[in-house]
Amino acid sequence: MPGQEHTPIRDIANILSQDLKPSHRKLRYYLRERSSLSMHVQDIFKRQRTTFSFELFPPKTAAEDDQVLGAVAELESLCPSFISVTYGAGGSTRQRTQDLVLRIKSETTCDPVPHLTCVMHNSGELQSILETYADNGISNINALAGDVPRSAAGYDRSRDEFRYAADLVAFIKKFNDSGRHPDPRGFGIGVAGYPEGHHLTPNRLTEMDYLKAKVDAGADVIVTQLFFDNRDFYDFRERCSLAGIHVPIVAGIMPITSLKGLERMAGLALGTRFPARLLKAVDRAQGDPEGVRRVGVHWATEQCLDLLDMGVDGLHFYTLNRSTATREVYASLGVKDSRDLFPRSAQAVETAASGRMPSA
Repeated sequence: MPGQEHTPIRDIANILSQDLKPSHRKLRYYLRERSSLSMHVQDIFKRQRTTFSFELFPPKTAAEDDQVLGAVAELESLCPSFISVTYGAGGSTRQRTQDLVLRIKSETTCDPVPHLTCVMHNSGELQSILETYADNGISNINALAGDVPRSAAGYDRSRDEFRYAADLVAFIKKFNDSGRHPDPRGFGIGVAGYPEGHHLTPNRLTEMDYLKAKVDAGADVIVTQLFFDNRDFYDFRERCSLAGIHVPIVAGIMPITSLKGLERMAGLALGTRFPARLLKAVDRAQGDPEGVRRVGVHWATEQCLDLLDMGVDGLHFYTLNRSTATREVYASLGVKDSRDLFPRSAQAVETAASGRMPSA
């Protein structure tokens, strides 16, 4: 009625999030979805045959906030399916990860996906983190075992309540089943995959058993470690199929941008192979920074082209909080943003969903 104040839809959704019976979840989901929910990973893959996403890490200091948010703004123009945010060893960036995730959610059009690890965490801490994300409309979590921080060298993992990523996935699944999340499905759950093997699990058969355990516990999607030889990814994808793993597998891509960056990758992504062809191309640059960067962007572009031709479920770019190399890969692919990379069938679905007439 004229002159009356109306409760905003977001406030109604918040009211409905308090101690509702399961029968009311659909109404709550509808209201929250219309107001504040990011897109669930299951819906992302229904909408897009192939996803295109980026990974950032939270700023270490307040002084780095502007740099990271600047990278987010530049990456936003590429229309990613989602942006993931890493979680420091042992939860060392817990608050900064949450702050960046919530800023991306409230200040951009991008869907953020926070990483969450279980090392040095108990169930109470993990429950609190999940509740914070659920209350703020975050729809997806990347569940990882995590690393022990260098400052805690020698830490005994047997003291942890959750030792493996599969345990964390099961805990999130239990949270989902409780109805605490505004989406009745709860969080979409991503897990890590290692095409070239995990350095702590040299037995490749056992490693696949661990991955299967994560999927069986409730994972919706696998995002792989970076790799430089696509044959390793295709072999991994086939081994997943043989093991009965049938969730989307997103390929991790990291363009080399400098010799220092290459050395850093070798240290962080233990076990990653650097093909001789790639190293020869880097050597031909003779240490010229621009030459090395061009080699890296070209290599990553060729990887992406081949992966797209072979029907990859998604491409996930490890950006190291820099957008330039990723944007140059897009330019080398001949596109201005991710929408130009969608297979035609997915474009048709998205066009139909928007009610627009297809272009001639």
